[in-house]
Amino acid sequence: MSKMLWKPSEESIRQSNMYRFMQLVNARHNRTFEEFPLLYRWSVDHIDDFWALMWEFAGIIHSAPYQEVVDDPAKMPGARWFSGARLNFAENLLRYRDERTALIFKGEGQSCIRMTYAQLYDEVARIARSLRDMGIQPGDRVVGFMPNMPQAMIAMLAAASIGAVWSSCSPDFGIKGVLDRFGQIQPRVIFTANGYFFKGRKIDSLPRMADILKELRTVERVVVAPYTDSASDIRGLPNGVHWSDFRCPESGLEIDFEQLPFEHPLYIMYSSGTTGLPKCMVQSAGGILIHHLKELMLHTDLTRRDTVFYFTTCGWMMWNWLTSALAVGAALSLYDGNPFHPHPGVLWEMAQDEKITVFGTSAGYIGALMASGVKPGKQYDLARLRAILSTGSPLSVEGFEFVYQHIKSDLQLASISGGTDLNGCFALGNPMGPVYAGELQCRGLAMDVHAFDSEGRSVINQQGELVCCKPFPSMPIYFWDDPEGKKYFGAYFGVYPNIWRHGDFIEINERGGVVIYGRSDATLNPGGVRIGTSEIYSIVALMPEIVDSVVIGQNWKNDVRVILFVQLPEGETLGETLKQKIRETIRTLASPRHVPAKIVAVPGIPYTLNMKKVEMAVKKVIDGKPVLNRDALSNPDILAFYANIRELQED
Repeated sequence: MSKMLWKPSEESIRQSNMYRFMQLVNARHNRTFEEFPLLYRWSVDHIDDFWALMWEFAGIIHSAPYQEVVDDPAKMPGARWFSGARLNFAENLLRYRDERTALIFKGEGQSCIRMTYAQLYDEVARIARSLRDMGIQPGDRVVGFMPNMPQAMIAMLAAASIGAVWSSCSPDFGIKGVLDRFGQIQPRVIFTANGYFFKGRKIDSLPRMADILKELRTVERVVVAPYTDSASDIRGLPNGVHWSDFRCPESGLEIDFEQLPFEHPLYIMYSSGTTGLPKCMVQSAGGILIHHLKELMLHTDLTRRDTVFYFTTCGWMMWNWLTSALAVGAALSLYDGNPFHPHPGVLWEMAQDEKITVFGTSAGYIGALMASGVKPGKQYDLARLRAILSTGSPLSVEGFEFVYQHIKSDLQLASISGGTDLNGCFALGNPMGPVYAGELQCRGLAMDVHAFDSEGRSVINQQGELVCCKPFPSMPIYFWDDPEGKKYFGAYFGVYPNIWRHGDFIEINERGGVVIYGRSDATLNPGGVRIGTSEIYSIVALMPEIVDSVVIGQNWKNDVRVILFVQLPEGETLGETLKQKIRETIRTLASPRHVPAKIVAVPGIPYTLNMKKVEMAVKKVIDGKPVLNRDALSNPDILAFYANIRELQED
């Protein structure tokens, strides 16, 4: 039984958006729900009624009402949502035009910049006018190659106000990584910055932009925002223009929000691309809007009183998720740079100074914070902080306990999990429920999520495949350049017909809590027994002798053997004594089947640009197969150390 770490007060439960929504359900549908599990069960049994009330509760701005919520709640893929409705995504995010803070931006080593909702509206109006003047129309692609700065959000909102489709990469992507993505979707406009800061270094983006443009022939305008320098030489950029020259000089403009169907394309997101050319997932304006508002308003309990932060780049879906918080009227805190420069507490200093109430980050960051020795709760005033969100990979039990011991004892820690594919979560936080160590609090409302065993049966208290058995509005409407839908179907529906298979290995307990064990395609199967990689990571993380690790299953003599790669502190070596300690610790805390057959020291662990361990890339290298898109990795050169390891050719 997991240890309970936190429980909300009765007062906070009754003041939450989730509780208010539950009372709306009770009033409209003659129910008497007082607890979340009953509300969840109703939401998945009545998905049309749930989403109709969510539309009302969120106050979705629209010019034409919907005729039906969903045409066939049993159809997946292919269910049609809110037919007849016409709306604009940007209009919903720009509903506030007052003097309250909309954006707080802090670049690494820079002073904070603030923007009110009135200023944000005005800036979006100017860029939108300029895009219209150059002929941008609904369906055209507008892209960003930018740091996590206000101009990125302004450009996205301006494009969305017209009905153009937005896509973005962060400026640390390599040239091939950008071309593999933008090259498929043929953008007309690209927004970029002249550079960015990382670990105290000023990095010039424009030479890379020039090389990208040599291959990206469809681009008619390159808009360069100032960041690292107030002015830049853009003569090397074909069709380049400074942000200040592109931006319409008129102020006080009204935005002409294009009214479009619910399923009009909004975003193109990308699979990680470590196993081939990234898949381009097209997501709808209405689907993303209502799904994000469900997660932000109900599961995160976000209101206008909040200042919400997420450590992300423009290349990760959490940037899109954070942006939608504008529709709630909260203040968004943006940070761009290294989270440990110039010191390990830089983000907590910002949380203190800006009175951040919701702090979002990754499990990898929390692990690195633990290793750094920083104890934010003692060093910074976090009185306003009420919630921490963690995603990107499973957060260990030790990570949970660190948050409550060394950050703040009285807050909601919501480990959340979903994916770029749905631009949201399958399991996440619940402001009405307790937090247990190592568990995600609940499945998302109206997300019919199950763990399927090897026979395709839904199981409780057993590990299985994460599946979703009913459609949801933020499903991709299609994949780019996939006219017959074969890529789309193969990505999610090739294993269980009419059921979304996500590719995560999970366990759901009788309380409704969820434990994530890692990617199911990286699940280990020694002797035919399925083991989640996170079970080993959580144990290895307890050992101060190990900086980081990655574990894979190696095909060996008609079976699979577990291989553990460990990164040690600089100057340390992996001797037999440490190997034996690792084996014994894993055997004691897990089981004999979890004990690795081989333990190998490596100089580093490969990660994606979004800080996810790349187990499958390591496995491909071990198996002698090519890793097709190394530009999706933050440290691709490290893979060379995993090739031709003699020890892995031996018993």
